[in-house]
Amino acid sequence: MAKLGIMQPYFFPYIGYYQLLNYVDQYVIYDNIEFTRKGWINRNRILVNGKDELITLPLRKDSDFLHVRDRALSDTWPVERRKMLNRLTEAYRKATFFDSVFPLIERCINYPDGNLFRFLHHSVLETAAFVGINTPIIISSQVTIDHTLRSQDKVLAICQALGATSYINPIGGVDLYDKEYFRSHGIALNFLQVNGISYQQFANDFCPNLSIIDVLMFNAPDKVRAFLKNFSLI
Repeated sequence: MAKLGIMQPYFFPYIGYYQLLNYVDQYVIYDNIEFTRKGWINRNRILVNGKDELITLPLRKDSDFLHVRDRALSDTWPVERRKMLNRLTEAYRKATFFDSVFPLIERCINYPDGNLFRFLHHSVLETAAFVGINTPIIISSQVTIDHTLRSQDKVLAICQALGATSYINPIGGVDLYDKEYFRSHGIALNFLQVNGISYQQFANDFCPNLSIIDVLMFNAPDKVRAFLKNFSLI
């Protein structure tokens, strides 16, 4: 059964994103999808003094109706990136795996392309390689379908174009996609739910669902690999 996952690009997303990427046979990352202002495309949460705080990629002012591939990082980003790296250093410099993980963060944040999609795509590829995921990642606009389709019809078209027989979506999509509708088109639909993952974050109470940055800073590579398999399919 050929398993497919399809997701938006996110900025250093949480562990569930990489669980999905690791589990499926092929993974499609959307570039021709509208930017979501209140979503996680250009922001995420890190641990600062025992509490979660946002880190955000500054964007050039533009229409929110543009696709992600048509958005750009702010002209202030060269200055802001240094501030972000300093903030991450201050937050995690005493973490067990800071020395091995920070070069990955630097490569991603210092990536010279100011296009939002290409910047995020690069960081997803770099992070996937760092944790040992080798699932092929396909850019959505390169799949031959009718790209005016929306929602589950677009997902089904991508599945069919790539020969998938199973579509896996994060648990957050349970109200968006209909298993029977997918089944009627020959595609099995399941939802991936992260099981209870916790680990020591300095001496603090555990703060869940932070960026993958947090997971990598506090956990050895073999433990991260174990986390990638710690989920349930519904």
